[in-house]
Amino acid sequence: MPEPVKKAVSAFTKKPKTSEVTAGSTAVFEAETEKAGIKVKWQRAGTEITESEKYVIKAEGNKHSLTINNVGKEDDVTYAVIAGSSKVKFELKVKEADAPAPAASESPAPPVESSQNTEVASAETQAEPPLDPIGLFVTRPQDGEVTVGGNITFTAKVAGESLLKKPSVKWFKGKWMDLGSKVGKHLQLHDNYDRNKKVYTFEMEIIEANMTFAGGYRCEVSTKDKFDSSNFNLTVNEAPVTGDLDIRAAFRRTSLAGGGRRMTSAFLSTEGHEEGGEFNFSALLKKRDSFLRSVNRAEAKSEPQSDVDVWEILRKAPPSEYEKIAFQYGITDLRGMLKRLKRIKKEEKKSTAFLKKLDPAYQVDKGQKIKLTVEVANPDADVKWRKNGQEIQVSGSKYIFEAVGNKRILTINHCSLADDAAYECVVGEEKSFTELFVKEPPILITHPLEDQMVMVGERVEFECEVSEEGATVKWEKDGIELTREETFKYRFKKDGKKQYLIINESTKEDSGHYTVKTNGGVSVAELIVQEKKLEVYQSIADLTVKARDQAVFKCEVSDENVKGIWLKNGEEVVPDERIKISHIGRIHKLTIEDVTPGDEADYSFIPQGFAYNLSAKLQFLEVKIDFVPREEPPKIHLDCLGQSPDTIVVVAGNKLRLDVPISGDPTPTVIWQKVNKKSDLVRSNDNSMTPSENSSDLNTDNKLLFESEGRVRVEMHEDHCVFIIEGAEKEDEGVYRVIVKNPVGEDTADITVKVIDVPDPPEAPKISNIGEDYCTVQWQPPKYDGGQPVLGYILERKKKKSYRWMRLNFDLLKELTYEAKRMIEGVVYEMRIYAVNSIGMSRPSPASQPFMPIAPPSEPTHFTVEDVSDSTVALKWRPPERIGAGGLDGYIVEYCKDGSTEWIPALPGLTERTSALIKDLVTGDKLHFRIKAINLAGESGAAVIKEPVTVQEILQRPKIWLPRHLRQTLVKKVGETINIVIPFQGKPRPKIIWMKDGQNLDSKDVGIRNSNTDTILFIRKAELHHSGAYEVTLQIENMTDKVAITMQIIGKNLTPSKLSISYKTK
Repeated sequence: MPEPVKKAVSAFTKKPKTSEVTAGSTAVFEAETEKAGIKVKWQRAGTEITESEKYVIKAEGNKHSLTINNVGKEDDVTYAVIAGSSKVKFELKVKEADAPAPAASESPAPPVESSQNTEVASAETQAEPPLDPIGLFVTRPQDGEVTVGGNITFTAKVAGESLLKKPSVKWFKGKWMDLGSKVGKHLQLHDNYDRNKKVYTFEMEIIEANMTFAGGYRCEVSTKDKFDSSNFNLTVNEAPVTGDLDIRAAFRRTSLAGGGRRMTSAFLSTEGHEEGGEFNFSALLKKRDSFLRSVNRAEAKSEPQSDVDVWEILRKAPPSEYEKIAFQYGITDLRGMLKRLKRIKKEEKKSTAFLKKLDPAYQVDKGQKIKLTVEVANPDADVKWRKNGQEIQVSGSKYIFEAVGNKRILTINHCSLADDAAYECVVGEEKSFTELFVKEPPILITHPLEDQMVMVGERVEFECEVSEEGATVKWEKDGIELTREETFKYRFKKDGKKQYLIINESTKEDSGHYTVKTNGGVSVAELIVQEKKLEVYQSIADLTVKARDQAVFKCEVSDENVKGIWLKNGEEVVPDERIKISHIGRIHKLTIEDVTPGDEADYSFIPQGFAYNLSAKLQFLEVKIDFVPREEPPKIHLDCLGQSPDTIVVVAGNKLRLDVPISGDPTPTVIWQKVNKKSDLVRSNDNSMTPSENSSDLNTDNKLLFESEGRVRVEMHEDHCVFIIEGAEKEDEGVYRVIVKNPVGEDTADITVKVIDVPDPPEAPKISNIGEDYCTVQWQPPKYDGGQPVLGYILERKKKKSYRWMRLNFDLLKELTYEAKRMIEGVVYEMRIYAVNSIGMSRPSPASQPFMPIAPPSEPTHFTVEDVSDSTVALKWRPPERIGAGGLDGYIVEYCKDGSTEWIPALPGLTERTSALIKDLVTGDKLHFRIKAINLAGESGAAVIKEPVTVQEILQRPKIWLPRHLRQTLVKKVGETINIVIPFQGKPRPKIIWMKDGQNLDSKDVGIRNSNTDTILFIRKAELHHSGAYEVTLQIENMTDKVAITMQIIGKNLTPSKLSISYKTK
């Protein structure tokens, strides 16, 4: 519905209204201005009113009033109040003081029509209608009628007892215009729900109606599995002329009162309720003259004028004027006349100004231009174009006015929603109306949704981007539309061109496919909600440390958002300057600086929300100094902390600190070396490089460690030495030998250091067995398992154009193959794999080759034999019913001899046609034929002809189908072209013989072309000698068929080319 052009702002906030008073009483009119202090003038019949005893004018702030005392019949005129440039007109209607009042016990009839407010009758004012046994409506919208400027409400009711959620209701004007986008100043949509009656009520309210609002409307209601609609009409009548007395008020139908007495006074029905009485025209006509005098309408005649066509007046008048016309011309059977008037086809008055008017309606896409064209009778006539009643002015390049001969053209460039309005072309007193509907372009999805996998209770946010800001989209889950009313579970958000669907706390039931739809596109994404599971990638380990050393407990879990607490002997650890607790990603650490004997205890880490308890023990190492006698040989006091003999395991990236207590007197020299490494460096306790005599006993392939700084270093003390590796790496793995020497002797010990790490990433997985929504993923174990057995694998998937990987499994995959499902056909995907051991998860493998889930097509349909000869078989078929996203590459046709199982290709390669001619077959063979459709996914099922086909020409009698026009003599003129086509049937191909007058035709004189189904006789230029009897004969073996054709060639009409007349005189 077009939005009318906004009117100029009035200076009045309250306007005086037309009033009706009794003669001799007082009339008061009040007005309020927007601002105080504005000068206000009052006018009577166009003349300014001055204050007197009769007219009292008051002004207090922004309130103004006019009081008229002792009102008389002469005061029944039009008044006006003026403030600045605003002027408001109103009327004072004076009625006779002696008008009889209605009896208290009687119920007067109401006015037939109100010019201001009208409401279609609903269930509240009428008896409850019966339920609709077929549709969804309890009460359907009814036809309505309203006067220009008035309001009207249409009501629809839907039973909600059997509905799970609120039904969807749409209001339309005409066939396609959705009124939901037209809500504003002149249109309001309301709805409510009666919980007691379980009835939904939907209302459409039209405010300040104008003539363009008239027409057909439709209300559509839909639920999950039902749909219903109801059509209704709106009639908009022109407003009555200001100043005319409403004569209808005196001629309402009289009502029955008491024991059946009929009220005879014409004035008793001006107020009250109508009870279904009839017009009493006899009484009305008797009182007609006196009534006309009382209302000051002396010009009305007492008898119908004989020279007036009352039928023509009624046909042209609006329905609101029928009663006045009936009274004026003395019509006593108005109801009968109106019934007859409906049967008369109302003829449109032929326009004198327009040769061609505007169409009733035009439609244009947003941003495009449109031309409105009329043709006028007078090529010199001036026209005016109006939009919603306001004349269109020239403004830049928006509007272009053209006059081409009798055509007048209005061009509207760059149409927007503001141009969706009513237009008219005015020539003199005549007008041509139309409506322009501006259609918005389709909304495209520029950035689609992406698949997501979350844990139960996590927040889900689907995001997409559309082509226009603030566009309206529809969200669906597994094909069912989502609404905000569903316990506020779903939240919809718009941010410019971006659209969001938010689920604050996801549950297992939220898993599924979510779809966002616009009028120009669709995007689908999958949501997988998994139960919360926590995996421990690295548990905390027991520690043995010395006084004032550092102790670090470290663990790694699968969820970086999981928090937890540290316990010491069952009590929560409180961090301070010496004790630090950290949480970075998936790693939780407890660090204790300057360890004391009081720190020796059992430590535990408990993840919040999970039944896990990771425990380890801190042992404090006391260094005891005993008296050692002189000349004590060196001794290594090594303790491998409960591990396998002489073996220490360290996780890659962690720090390895190995304290080796030693004894000996004098203090021994300590040498560290890594076995089987090529180096020749020695560290002694006095920080000096030992000469070759210290290394003479060492394997030359061993690496001697002496650095006191760096990642791998050795620290020397009097009673012990410390071997440190910062951030252990795979290359640090091996056998380390410590040698202590003094003059008394020496001691050695070998320590095996094993560095364990996460596995190497596997190679890119291989994709096979691709189907409609599934595929098989295969991979190989990583080349290096990190020193620990591989526990399983984690598989991830993503769309080719997306950046978000989605995990496909929470439980580790033990096998080297996995069948991935729930993919969307036609979408390109990639896969990657992680390997997991007790240390953690490897880096991801390279992505697999992109692949598209597609399925082979279904088998071809309607596979039949079209024709058979001695060496060929013609086949035909139709495409498969389901082709799928892989398209269709072609068909393969095969045949098999009856009794054999070997299928032989009938054609070289694939054919894209839906028919085939199989050649070079052996006459008499019985063959089975089958056909398959081929696409990227493979072959379809085979369509087979059930019965074997015998390769043998089918004998068919010759038959000529002579066209109807050749059954009579064919007449042609000399010089004309003759082309005679005669279809026939017969197998094998018949022999065709043409003869003329019993003789064979001369092929040089005429052309003859034969095919398998017809024969053609062609003569380029007909001559007189071509006339005669022609005969066509078809012959197959001993069977024949003949037809005769008679042809007559006539000469051309001869006309003199030049006529010359000469005169001779004697």
